[in-house]
Amino acid sequence: MKQDFAADTGTAVALRPLTCTCTCTSTSASSHHRLLQPSISRRTLFGGLFGQRKRNVNDPTLNQPSNPILDKYLKNKKPTAGPSQMTRGDLSSDSIFESARKTTREETVAKKAAGEVERDPSIMAAVLDPAPRSRERWLRKMVIRQVRKSGRLTKAQTLKQTERENLSKSPDFPTSLKKLGPLARQIAGKPIEDAIVQMRFSRKKVAQDVRKHLEYARDEAIVKRGMGLGAVEGRKGEPVEIELKDGKRKLVADRTGIYVDQAWVGKGMHTISYDYRARGRVNLMKNPFTSISVLLKEEATRVRLSEEMQKKRENRKVWVQLPDRPITAQRQYPCW
Repeated sequence: MKQDFAADTGTAVALRPLTCTCTCTSTSASSHHRLLQPSISRRTLFGGLFGQRKRNVNDPTLNQPSNPILDKYLKNKKPTAGPSQMTRGDLSSDSIFESARKTTREETVAKKAAGEVERDPSIMAAVLDPAPRSRERWLRKMVIRQVRKSGRLTKAQTLKQTERENLSKSPDFPTSLKKLGPLARQIAGKPIEDAIVQMRFSRKKVAQDVRKHLEYARDEAIVKRGMGLGAVEGRKGEPVEIELKDGKRKLVADRTGIYVDQAWVGKGMHTISYDYRARGRVNLMKNPFTSISVLLKEEATRVRLSEEMQKKRENRKVWVQLPDRPITAQRQYPCW
């Protein structure tokens, strides 16, 4: 037996010639002709070890069913319906929003007739709900926490529901922390309008940028949080005199007034500029950038803090020089 190896395909071609006499029949000749055809096989590591039997592709028995009973059962089996898809709910007929729903349906029909594409909730879910499993885990965690506490809210959660605040961070200004820090300390604790006036007449160069950010933060608090709308909504409350943290007294006429509760600065990126000197020398100068963040709250927060401070002062025990308490860590009689 001779073997010719193809270098480009990595296969072994085996030719098995057989000697035939003149007395062979046509059937034996055709079988000998099939044996003379080249057989191609892959050279593998385990092919020659285990000696697996090669299947002939021209064998008609390969196309026959391996299990006729199973094929007959699968042929006669009725197709089962797939998993039921969730249908989108709708409003009841006696709902107060039914009139608006009818108008929406008419608009949808008109859009379909005009050829406009309707929004697909499955496509919008990729943006509105990118991680549904994480959201479900978070909701489950919140429900467990609420059940453990029997629906009681913490003090921080209660304040979040009853008082309003807004945090706004400015873009980076081309200045340093040393220059922007005094301005942040200057506006902290002042009403928002007074802080804007202070920055308007300040001689610092960056004060005008701070003023613009204060105006933006004030407008954002009014629009997003509804702060400072006591005169419009009738929530001003009665005038009350409060005590501030530094001990000063202040008259609060509007409980919804906005003031700067906190103001701090943050370091940003810096750029490089070149300072060309004599004899071909160049100095690298860093130009710093700094941002300012302001936390705006309503005067109702300072009223609450003043009341808590007064209540704590009233509950404080009176100092006594010789208090009446039992003597401990001492002997009743001398040891001698």
